[in-house]
Amino acid sequence: MNSPGSGSGPESGSSSGSDSGSGSGSGSGSGSGSGSGSGSGKHPSLTVQAAGCVLWRRSPVTGELQLCLVHRPKYDDWSWPKGKLRRGEDPLAGALREVAEETGHTAAPSAELPSTHYLAKGRPKRVRYWAAEAVSGTFTPNDEIDRILWLPPDAARSRLTAPGDAALVDALLAVLRPAAP
Repeated sequence: MNSPGSGSGPESGSSSGSDSGSGSGSGSGSGSGSGSGSGSGKHPSLTVQAAGCVLWRRSPVTGELQLCLVHRPKYDDWSWPKGKLRRGEDPLAGALREVAEETGHTAAPSAELPSTHYLAKGRPKRVRYWAAEAVSGTFTPNDEIDRILWLPPDAARSRLTAPGDAALVDALLAVLRPAAP
């Protein structure tokens, strides 16, 4: 399967649900096992662990809610800021690191949102997400992310490339909605 392995683009499906994965391992995507004997030393059954944020802000002009999407030119897709965890990295710390690296923004995290699970390059991948408000920062285009968009929720839902990513819009809205008395 020719998939970029980051949660959007031509991966084989994306779904939310309970974790059946491998605990808190980080999965670098480069084959973390040392396998002796035959084989490549990779463990295709180990779940790749990644993390990201559904980054939001209030429009500086209208005060309306806006969500941040990132564009990866290598795959020509739109997704949430996210990436693979480093070995031993705390998932929330990794999510905030990825937001900073990809968008240039620091973020204040709140509730954890549903995880997505899908196959990336033939391996299962789990991406944990958090709701996070953009606090400060400025985007600078780079080789990995050439554009970001701040969009209203409905426009963000429509722009996301991976269908499973759209469910996170509703999850964020549920977190941001004040609780009913």
